Amino acid sequence: MKRDSGYNTRQKEKLLDYLIRNKEKHTNVQEISAFLTAEGTPVGTATIYRQLDKLVECGKVRKYSFDGKTGACYQFIDESKDCHEHFHLKCLHCGKLIHLDCDHLMGINEHIAEHHGFVIDPSQTVFYGCCSDCLQAEKDDRS
Repeated sequence: MKRDSGYNTRQKEKLLDYLIRNKEKHTNVQEISAFLTAEGTPVGTATIYRQLDKLVECGKVRKYSFDGKTGACYQFIDESKDCHEHFHLKCLHCGKLIHLDCDHLMGINEHIAEHHGFVIDPSQTVFYGCCSDCLQAEKDDRS
């Protein structure tokens, strides 16, 4: 992967490495901070936010702001996957992010645009719930 030639520090490399290794989920500044601390390179949250803003600006990371009350989440943009054309499912139990390519939902997207004059950005649309693995684990725990 090509890295930008701007300001590179060990912390920035570790932060980017964490985002790449966790590209299948949304992560937040607290999780990144805990990882960096565990790796022996603690970084202040203001610095993490600054680095994330730079990565968002250069198009390597996508920022998700959901309700204005909770902190933003971030996700590395995998160049081999296009997140602009599909919706996402996020498990509230394990945090897994599922890329959802579903013709039925694209139909909803088209319906809303045609009948309600509103265009949804699928890359920013996340449905929250419980993934099949966590549902199975709950079922197993009850047995």
